[in-house]
Amino acid sequence: MVASGLRRANRDEEAADPRQNRSMSEPRKQAVITEEAPSAIGPYSQAVVVDGFVYTSGQVGFDPYTGQISADGIEAQTEQVMRNLKAVLAAAGCRMADVIKTTVFLKDMNDFAAMNAIYARHLSPEGVVPPARSTVEVARLPRDARVEIEVIARQ
Repeated sequence: MVASGLRRANRDEEAADPRQNRSMSEPRKQAVITEEAPSAIGPYSQAVVVDGFVYTSGQVGFDPYTGQISADGIEAQTEQVMRNLKAVLAAAGCRMADVIKTTVFLKDMNDFAAMNAIYARHLSPEGVVPPARSTVEVARLPRDARVEIEVIARQ
């Protein structure tokens, strides 16, 4: 059985919140959890949902079953990133077409064209309005990945 879905902060977590006096009508964040994407390895969630918006953590090309990152280059890593994002979004009740903003982190901007071709296939197929996007080159990514992508979607 695959565990996936949303988890509300428990009462102890809420009590530890320094904003204890907030209104009951304020949105509460829910953690998104799925075994179909790599588990969070630190104090963060795969994604959170607040007021109908889904904010994912950055995904790199880790295979959620082996824990390994593809050594086959930017294309294989980007494909795995897209599978991971799709799984996290599905656990939150979204599809890739619901993505409204992305941030792409590349180890080498020379990989942009190869990444972009795969990105387009998953995030802006014909008839889908492409999300807004920022792309930046970074010095290093976890486990020396070549690409990391985070997204914001609307449920």
